[in-house]
Amino acid sequence: MKIDGTRRQDRATELVLAYYAAFNRSDRAAMLALLTDDVAHDLNQGAREIGREAFTAFLQRMDASYSEQLRDIVVMVSPDGRRAAAEYVVHGTYHHSDAGLPEASGQTYVLPGGAFFEIEDERIARVSNYYNLQDWIAQVGG
Repeated sequence: MKIDGTRRQDRATELVLAYYAAFNRSDRAAMLALLTDDVAHDLNQGAREIGREAFTAFLQRMDASYSEQLRDIVVMVSPDGRRAAAEYVVHGTYHHSDAGLPEASGQTYVLPGGAFFEIEDERIARVSNYYNLQDWIAQVGG
């Protein structure tokens, strides 16, 4: 199959990969530009937050406590380009304590994770993130 960017599935794949490339560059503005204004963000084992402003606040909370890179990213997209899923491995450092979680002291962790996406008008309308919180807690010494 040739990926030429003309099919919805190709464009959706490129969109998700661009989102993760921006994440790995710590380019939060580029990440946010790929989202709809009313993006739904499902936090791992948490509530749903709505809107780009809430997503910005989430990124700020994460950046205050964690430094992460995603590797081995695999993206799967429905033929119509409206749904996508990604699997990856998080390589991170926990550098500042996050409320309700173990104390941070620069612990490193390697954790498989995944996300589901809804795509509307070539923007990400929903991100639902999943990882094993108990595995992460065990790795950082909780």
